[in-house]
Amino acid sequence: MPHDSDTPHTSIDPRYSSPGAGPTSWAAAERLLTGAELFWVSTVRPDGRPHVTPLLAVWQDGALHFTSGARERKSLNLAENPEVVLTTGTNTWAAGFDVVVEGRAERVTDAARLHTLAKAWEEKYGPAWHFEVRADGAFQGQEGPSLVYAVAPRTVFGFGKGEEFTQTRWHFG
Repeated sequence: MPHDSDTPHTSIDPRYSSPGAGPTSWAAAERLLTGAELFWVSTVRPDGRPHVTPLLAVWQDGALHFTSGARERKSLNLAENPEVVLTTGTNTWAAGFDVVVEGRAERVTDAARLHTLAKAWEEKYGPAWHFEVRADGAFQGQEGPSLVYAVAPRTVFGFGKGEEFTQTRWHFG
């Protein structure tokens, strides 16, 4: 379940950070998660091989939310193993900030929550991402029905790049 009021334990790994660097604040990481347009989700296939694909996600109520058709590889993988990693950031070496979110994907089926998320998707990504909420607890979009998943972070890593390199870890207990 999402944990929007939880304050994570924050630490910096000096092995991968510039000398004297301090940890990045959780508020800064949340701003990046809220504003990021593209994420990569990593799941595990039933035979143990990894599966990684880009997707859109919405940060709300202490969790990242994403969609997937019921017959898509990521949904099939999640039915077997709900553990996921979501990543976002910048595709550069010496500038920007990357975030890695580890957690468990849980289906969202509550109609009120789905209506709130549908509004958030359209506000963030525009009318092409308009969803209706179906009676069966899924979104209905232009491409057909989609299941909605929430990933409340268990552990998040932040990688600051540039003049000062940092590796911050936020752990939710």
